[in-house]
Amino acid sequence: MTKADIVNEISKNTGIEKVTVQKTVEAFMESVKDSLVDGNNVYLRGFGSFIVKKRAEKTARNISKNTTIIIPEHNIPAFKPAKTFVNHVKDKVK
Repeated sequence: MTKADIVNEISKNTGIEKVTVQKTVEAFMESVKDSLVDGNNVYLRGFGSFIVKKRAEKTARNISKNTTIIIPEHNIPAFKPAKTFVNHVKDKVK
């Protein structure tokens, strides 16, 4: 399902114009991104959490040049689904 599919589905179910729904979806995604960039997690009860995970510094190998490189500590965005969401998917998907 793409963002356009989500906009169409919400528009169909609510009767709200697609342009308005698209602006709302874009604003939601922008708010989540801005919150994660600021280091704040986003919690949506019953759906899941958008969180910032810290990856530790590690040593990696460049096999084509046969050298060792250091990957510095960095943060990555992640999504952790709520337990009710996971259980619902497990029960419905075959």
